[in-house]
Amino acid sequence: LHVFIATSDLHMSRKLRMTPDQVLERIDDAVRYAASLCPDVEFSAEDATRSDRAFLARALAAAVRAGATTINIPDTVGYAAPNEFADLIRFCRETVPGLDRVCLSVHCHNDLGLAVANTLAGIEAGALQAECTVNGIGERAGNAALEEVVMALHVRRPYYRAETGIALRRINRASRQVYDTIGQTPSLTKPIVGLNAFAHESGIHTHGLMTDPSTYEIMDPAELGIPKVRIVLGKHSGKHAVAERLTEMGYLYTEEELNTCYQRLMELSDQKKYIGDSDLEAILLNKRRAEGTYRLESFDVHTNKFTSSTCVIKLRRENEVVEEVSLGRGPINAAYNAIDKITGHICEEMRSYQIHSISDGNDALGEVTVKLRSGDRFVTGRGLSTDIIESSILAYLNGINKLIDMQ
Repeated sequence: LHVFIATSDLHMSRKLRMTPDQVLERIDDAVRYAASLCPDVEFSAEDATRSDRAFLARALAAAVRAGATTINIPDTVGYAAPNEFADLIRFCRETVPGLDRVCLSVHCHNDLGLAVANTLAGIEAGALQAECTVNGIGERAGNAALEEVVMALHVRRPYYRAETGIALRRINRASRQVYDTIGQTPSLTKPIVGLNAFAHESGIHTHGLMTDPSTYEIMDPAELGIPKVRIVLGKHSGKHAVAERLTEMGYLYTEEELNTCYQRLMELSDQKKYIGDSDLEAILLNKRRAEGTYRLESFDVHTNKFTSSTCVIKLRRENEVVEEVSLGRGPINAAYNAIDKITGHICEEMRSYQIHSISDGNDALGEVTVKLRSGDRFVTGRGLSTDIIESSILAYLNGINKLIDMQ
């Protein structure tokens, strides 16, 4: 059980409208009650970095006496600087009675872009637990990014003298799965997991890399499930080659998933000559998107500069194929209007529409992401194809099917 209460003067007086003594009494009551229900109780002093240190020490001591097994020092609004945060952690360790008998934790926000730096500073100062999120996703500007903290500790082991036990080869996969789930993509320059994290263009850099990769790479991409040697798959690649490649990339899969992935790869090879890692990964992660109440059978789009676009679309629902035609301000709008006719206008609003390339070349896979609203329900739909209109249709159908499942 994790319980918390604010300890800064600002929060106590303006938000809680409680005196310091009342806060101490509340800490004792809440932690003792939690400890009577659960053997593992964490207490957080909200806004610890803006709290009076003497009072913070009293609050933490009260939590320890009441039975807390983890004491968490949060930088709730991302206010602290790394040296300042490390000094606070050392102060708490030296001042709070009994703190050596519990787990000391840190929880940093990224409002000033210092969440990872503060987390590492806290670990260096003696914290045994670091609260992070995959890709740094969280309140406001986010939290400390798990992948960045983990790799900093791994690469700088002699300095930090700390281990996490996290399987490094799963980091890239976990990051992409989270981005996929929330309908976003990482920034190109996102540390560790961005597409350019291990890309080099400068002649000086590439020459050094060819001589010795450690000249410009402080991490081995293979450790993260991003092998340096790219095996290009194509129509003549066997299922074994696909399985081996997925394993090298750090993915676990069932035989059914492998068969589905291989079949989709063979279909895709008719549309593009070479299939790279990003294509294969997209196929595996997106194989369920075409499933749902409605499935795309076919579409026929006509568009030109001077008249409205038209789209004839066929969707399958169980054993029935339904066909509709509609006009639109462009081919994608026409396709969406035709889908709405078939599905009953379940989507009330499209909040966003985004396109990005999954792979390189003029035959690259294009992924479309749409965010749809129906009442108070919001969903993300995604579609993947070498044809951007087909990607757009698949993304919209994916979202529509999710809305139907939520009814």
